Amino acid sequence: MQLNSIKPAAGSKKARRRVGRGIGSGLGKTAGRGHKGQKSRAGGFHKVGFEGGQMPLQRRLPKRGFKSALKAYNAELTLGDLQRLGLGEVDLLVLKRAGLVAERVKNVKVIKSGELTLKVALKGIGATAGAKAAIEAAGGAVQAVPSEA
Repeated sequence: MQLNSIKPAAGSKKARRRVGRGIGSGLGKTAGRGHKGQKSRAGGFHKVGFEGGQMPLQRRLPKRGFKSALKAYNAELTLGDLQRLGLGEVDLLVLKRAGLVAERVKNVKVIKSGELTLKVALKGIGATAGAKAAIEAAGGAVQAVPSEA
Protein backbone atom coordinates (compact mmCIF):
# COMPACT_ATOMS: atom_id res chain seq x y z
CA MET A 1 0.00 0.00 0.00
CA GLN A 2 1.22 3.49 -0.88
CA LEU A 3 0.05 6.81 0.54
CA ASN A 4 -0.92 7.98 -2.93
CA SER A 5 -3.15 4.93 -3.48
CA ILE A 6 -5.30 5.30 -0.34
CA LYS A 7 -8.93 5.99 -1.13
CA PRO A 8 -12.02 6.26 1.09
CA ALA A 9 -14.39 3.27 1.18
CA ALA A 10 -16.82 3.04 -1.71
CA GLY A 11 -19.97 5.05 -0.98
CA SER A 12 -18.57 6.77 2.12
CA LYS A 13 -18.05 10.12 0.40
CA LYS A 14 -21.09 11.68 -1.21
CA ALA A 15 -20.70 14.61 -3.63
CA ARG A 16 -22.05 17.87 -2.21
CA ARG A 17 -25.28 19.22 -3.67
CA ARG A 18 -24.58 21.85 -6.33
CA VAL A 19 -27.58 24.14 -6.48
CA GLY A 20 -28.45 26.76 -9.05
CA ARG A 21 -26.81 24.92 -11.94
CA GLY A 22 -29.55 24.70 -14.52
CA ILE A 23 -33.01 23.24 -14.99
CA GLY A 24 -31.73 19.73 -15.72
CA SER A 25 -30.13 19.35 -12.28
CA GLY A 26 -33.48 19.60 -10.55
CA LEU A 27 -32.09 22.38 -8.34
CA GLY A 28 -31.93 25.29 -10.81
CA LYS A 29 -33.76 28.63 -10.71
CA THR A 30 -34.71 29.04 -7.00
CA ALA A 31 -32.13 26.45 -5.92
CA GLY A 32 -34.41 24.69 -3.43
CA ARG A 33 -35.20 27.89 -1.52
CA GLY A 34 -38.78 28.34 -2.69
CA HIS A 35 -40.12 31.73 -3.78
CA LYS A 36 -39.37 35.12 -2.22
CA GLY A 37 -39.24 35.81 1.50
CA GLN A 38 -36.41 36.28 3.97
CA LYS A 39 -35.18 32.69 3.75
CA SER A 40 -34.76 32.90 -0.01
CA ARG A 41 -32.35 35.84 0.15
CA ALA A 42 -28.57 35.72 0.43
CA GLY A 43 -27.66 36.43 4.04
CA GLY A 44 -31.34 36.60 4.93
CA PHE A 45 -31.64 34.53 8.06
CA HIS A 46 -32.22 35.21 11.73
CA LYS A 47 -31.31 34.03 15.21
CA VAL A 48 -32.63 30.79 16.66
CA GLY A 49 -35.91 31.58 18.40
CA PHE A 50 -36.57 34.75 16.38
CA GLU A 51 -40.28 35.07 15.63
CA GLY A 52 -40.35 37.93 13.15
CA GLY A 53 -40.41 40.63 15.81
CA GLN A 54 -43.08 38.98 17.93
CA MET A 55 -41.92 38.52 21.53
CA PRO A 56 -40.16 35.12 21.47
CA LEU A 57 -41.55 32.21 23.46
CA GLN A 58 -38.57 32.03 25.82
CA ARG A 59 -39.15 35.68 26.76
CA ARG A 60 -42.94 35.38 27.03
CA LEU A 61 -42.75 32.63 29.65
CA PRO A 62 -41.94 33.52 33.27
CA LYS A 63 -38.58 32.66 34.78
CA ARG A 64 -38.96 29.96 37.37
CA GLY A 65 -36.81 27.84 39.66
CA PHE A 66 -33.12 27.36 40.24
CA LYS A 67 -30.70 24.50 39.59
CA SER A 68 -27.66 24.33 41.80
CA ALA A 69 -24.40 23.49 40.05
CA LEU A 70 -23.17 21.91 43.30
CA LYS A 71 -26.07 19.47 43.68
CA ALA A 72 -24.24 16.68 41.84
CA TYR A 73 -21.32 16.85 44.30
CA ASN A 74 -23.33 16.90 47.55
CA ALA A 75 -25.35 14.05 49.02
CA GLU A 76 -27.53 13.31 52.03
CA LEU A 77 -27.55 10.15 54.10
CA THR A 78 -30.11 9.14 56.72
CA LEU A 79 -29.59 7.43 60.06
CA GLY A 80 -31.63 4.55 58.64
CA ASP A 81 -29.08 4.18 55.80
CA LEU A 82 -26.26 3.94 58.37
CA GLN A 83 -28.24 1.33 60.31
CA ARG A 84 -28.74 -0.80 57.17
CA LEU A 85 -25.07 -0.45 56.24
CA GLY A 86 -24.15 -2.11 59.54
CA LEU A 87 -20.51 -0.97 59.70
CA GLY A 88 -18.64 0.47 62.69
CA GLU A 89 -16.56 2.96 60.72
CA VAL A 90 -17.95 4.88 57.75
CA ASP A 91 -16.19 7.21 55.32
CA LEU A 92 -16.87 8.51 51.81
CA LEU A 93 -15.17 5.57 50.06
CA VAL A 94 -17.26 3.03 51.99
CA LEU A 95 -20.47 4.84 51.01
CA LYS A 96 -19.48 4.91 47.33
CA ARG A 97 -18.66 1.19 47.34
CA ALA A 98 -21.99 0.40 49.03
CA GLY A 99 -23.78 2.43 46.35
CA LEU A 100 -25.39 4.80 48.86
CA VAL A 101 -23.88 7.87 47.17
CA ALA A 102 -22.89 8.54 43.56
CA GLU A 103 -19.27 8.29 42.42
CA ARG A 104 -18.93 12.03 41.74
CA VAL A 105 -20.07 13.04 45.26
CA LYS A 106 -17.48 14.94 47.33
CA ASN A 107 -19.48 15.99 50.41
CA VAL A 108 -21.89 13.88 52.42
CA LYS A 109 -24.07 14.95 55.33
CA VAL A 110 -26.05 12.67 57.64
CA ILE A 111 -29.57 13.85 58.44
CA LYS A 112 -31.79 12.78 61.34
CA SER A 113 -34.26 10.47 59.65
CA GLY A 114 -34.84 6.92 60.83
CA GLU A 115 -33.44 5.06 63.85
CA LEU A 116 -29.84 4.24 64.73
CA THR A 117 -28.89 1.66 67.35
CA LEU A 118 -25.41 0.76 66.03
CA LYS A 119 -22.21 2.35 67.27
CA VAL A 120 -20.95 4.19 64.18
CA ALA A 121 -17.87 6.38 63.74
CA LEU A 122 -18.10 8.87 60.87
CA LYS A 123 -14.84 9.99 59.27
CA GLY A 124 -14.85 12.98 56.93
CA ILE A 125 -18.65 13.05 56.83
CA GLY A 126 -20.79 15.88 58.16
CA ALA A 127 -23.92 15.54 60.26
CA THR A 128 -26.77 17.81 61.26
CA ALA A 129 -27.09 18.71 64.94
CA GLY A 130 -29.93 16.21 65.46
CA ALA A 131 -28.12 13.42 63.61
CA LYS A 132 -24.92 14.05 65.58
CA ALA A 133 -26.84 13.80 68.85
CA ALA A 134 -28.47 10.54 67.73
CA ILE A 135 -25.13 9.03 66.66
CA GLU A 136 -23.47 10.01 69.95
CA ALA A 137 -26.47 8.68 71.91
CA ALA A 138 -25.91 5.29 70.22
CA GLY A 139 -22.25 5.40 71.32
CA GLY A 140 -20.79 6.56 68.01
CA ALA A 141 -18.70 9.58 67.07
CA VAL A 142 -18.61 12.23 64.37
CA GLN A 143 -15.13 13.28 63.32
CA ALA A 144 -15.05 16.89 62.13
CA VAL A 145 -14.92 17.38 58.36
CA PRO A 146 -11.58 18.98 57.43
CA SER A 147 -12.21 22.49 56.14
CA GLU A 148 -11.08 23.17 52.57
CA ALA A 149 -8.76 26.18 52.58
